[in-house]
Amino acid sequence: AQYDRLIVAEGAPQCTCWNQNIWLNPKRISFESIGDAAKKLKDIQRNWALYPYAERGRSKLILDQLPRVSAKPLQFPCTIPSAPLGSFTLLDRHTMLAASDCTSPVPNGEYHFVEDTIGPPSRAYLKLWETFSRIQEHPLTGQSCLELGASPGSWTFVLQSLGASITSVDRAPLDPKIAALPGVKHMQQNGLSLTPSRLMERFDWVLSDAICYPDKLFPWVKQWSEVQPPVNIVCSIKFQGSDHYESIKQFAAIPHSRMMHLFHNKHELTWVRLASWTDPTSFSTLR
Repeated sequence: AQYDRLIVAEGAPQCTCWNQNIWLNPKRISFESIGDAAKKLKDIQRNWALYPYAERGRSKLILDQLPRVSAKPLQFPCTIPSAPLGSFTLLDRHTMLAASDCTSPVPNGEYHFVEDTIGPPSRAYLKLWETFSRIQEHPLTGQSCLELGASPGSWTFVLQSLGASITSVDRAPLDPKIAALPGVKHMQQNGLSLTPSRLMERFDWVLSDAICYPDKLFPWVKQWSEVQPPVNIVCSIKFQGSDHYESIKQFAAIPHSRMMHLFHNKHELTWVRLASWTDPTSFSTLR
């Protein structure tokens, strides 16, 4: 069944790439009134987020009777709430679909931030903010980063603001105000030629937001994923039309990695492999 962006399937949870939130235990619940619906949800747990579908006005009235869940934009860097957050939607006036266990800790997987309209030269920084918020890790002061597809410098801005030193790479120059930041070294060249075997420097993080076909990016990422000791890797996988979807399987097959469709992604996915995830006890493909 499909309810706009909400798709309900039979069977065990699936590790799909393009979701923003997975409802792990959805149940149909019948109710008599707005108060009855709110009571039945509160009897399950405290925190609920509304996914608006049918009967939107009635849904909002139910939400108003539930304990408040903060809807304030996140201030990056941020700690994501750890309390369980369920999701519900109305299918008709007296039936709702509700799941107490969801993979996203924020309502409907929508990461809204207090935006920086001054520092970064484009809105691409929001993708990196969201990625770091989702995985709850980011570069630390003194760590080093190699960044491909850096121009005009929004990801560079994020990394530098966290205290990291950055070797940014792009055929195009950085925005002058980004290039002038302390700890930023820019190289105007083809970044895919910078493989581990050609670079003597050790990096803690390797990142790419390059405009590059996935089949061209994959061999480069694969080489960095095999570096020992492991490095942290974050990259955008960009698609044109329906081409190159087969490459998703290649990236997903790299051990201890995760593919995400961010709220701030467009026709692209974000692939992540953290050094800490090479320990199987610390890794989950769903969350």
